[in-house]
Amino acid sequence: MTPLAPDLSAFLQKHLPDERGASQHTIAAYAHAFTLLLRFAATRLKRQPSDLAIEDLNVSLIRAFLEHIEEGRANTVRSRNARLAAIKAFFRFLEPRRPACLEQAMMIRSLPVKRTDVKLIDYLTKDEVRALLAAPDGRAPAGLRDRAMLHLAYAAGLRASELLAVRMDDFPRGSFANIRVLGKGRRERVLPLWKETQAAIRAWLAVRPNDVGPELFLNRDGGPMTRDGFAYRLRQYVAVAERATLRLPTST
Repeated sequence: MTPLAPDLSAFLQKHLPDERGASQHTIAAYAHAFTLLLRFAATRLKRQPSDLAIEDLNVSLIRAFLEHIEEGRANTVRSRNARLAAIKAFFRFLEPRRPACLEQAMMIRSLPVKRTDVKLIDYLTKDEVRALLAAPDGRAPAGLRDRAMLHLAYAAGLRASELLAVRMDDFPRGSFANIRVLGKGRRERVLPLWKETQAAIRAWLAVRPNDVGPELFLNRDGGPMTRDGFAYRLRQYVAVAERATLRLPTST
């Protein structure tokens, strides 16, 4: 049996940042996927996560894990596919390092993604945008954070991954008039922000904890906001905004 821990550490700590040039958000997402997988495998196999072997993560266990996160944890199909992508990337990394696990890696990499039904909408009207931006409760810190997230995503046209990767030092010269965004292919762009967006960010920063990480948007535990967490909050606000309209999308 081949211990899992050394190769998984090398994958997350060296391969992704140094060889693949992955962003911190991508690395955090992959690490979270394996946190869930190891927790599931340890429970299923009645073993400590540190005692798991690569051979334990066979096709049968991976399939059971994917079913668990989609049905037991109520993850979206998109989240399920993202977890699978992280697992496939790890086994692709293993192929030249662990020839004895080659067949296992090939079988796992052949697991299909699950197709999703995508709800499309051409555009949002001004009233629909206003309803969504006004949905968070501005009297609570979480509401101020969420309002800033929605304003920034809308004003800068950010993908969810770009929004959640924004750090405190991504505002040039300490001004909120512009934001520096690292997009796909690690392409950097600087985008102007509306005054309303700047005000929403300042309102959040007034209540944001100081002794935490560099990410602009945090969860209730002080860690980086995850894509699942953002999607959950967005669905809540869409439900609130539906009082004014039934056309709002819930995709991220």
